[in-house]
Amino acid sequence: MQGEILARVFLNPDRSFTVSDLARATHAPYASVHREVRRLLQMGIVRGEKRGQALEISARVDSAVFAPLSELLRISYGPAAVLPAMLAGIEGITDAYIYGSWAARRLGEPGGSPGDVDLLVIGNPARSEIYEAAQRAGSVLAREVNVRVISADAWTSSDDDPFLQTIRERPLVQLNLQEISE
Repeated sequence: MQGEILARVFLNPDRSFTVSDLARATHAPYASVHREVRRLLQMGIVRGEKRGQALEISARVDSAVFAPLSELLRISYGPAAVLPAMLAGIEGITDAYIYGSWAARRLGEPGGSPGDVDLLVIGNPARSEIYEAAQRAGSVLAREVNVRVISADAWTSSDDDPFLQTIRERPLVQLNLQEISE
C-alpha cells in the first residue's frame, strides 16, 4: 500500500489526490491510507492542503528526495513494470514497446510529465484482450494507455509507413514480456 500511494503521488507530480482517492486506488481502508499520508506529511516529502473537508496531497518536487524516489518508483510501479503484467497471458504478442513521451522521458529526454502512455504491441493478439489490458493498466497508472497493434510483418518490413518510420526513429522502451510468462 505504501508503494502504491507513493507511486500514485510521485509519478503524477502535476496532480493532487485526496485520501479517499488514494484509498480507492490502492483498495486499502481509508484509515490506513490516512495514517500513511500523515507519515508522508511528517517526513516533508508531500504537501497537504485542506479543501473543504478533504485533505489533498501532492508530491513536493522541491524536496531533495523527489528525483531519486520518483526514479525508483518509476522502475517499480511505472509503465514498464505495470504493462508486462497486464499483457501476460495474452496469446499472439510477439513484442511490445512503450513509445512517445514516456519513452522519451525514460531515456533522458527533457520535458514535462507525459499525459498518457503510448503502447505498441507487435503480433496478432485478440484486440479486445489488448484494449482491456490497456484499460486496467491505465487505471493502475492513473494515465490513459493508448494502444497501437501491428503485425510482426509490418514491424519488420521496410515499407514507407510514416507512423512506423517515426516510431523507429524515436525513443522506444522494450517491455520484458519473458519475465512475466516464466
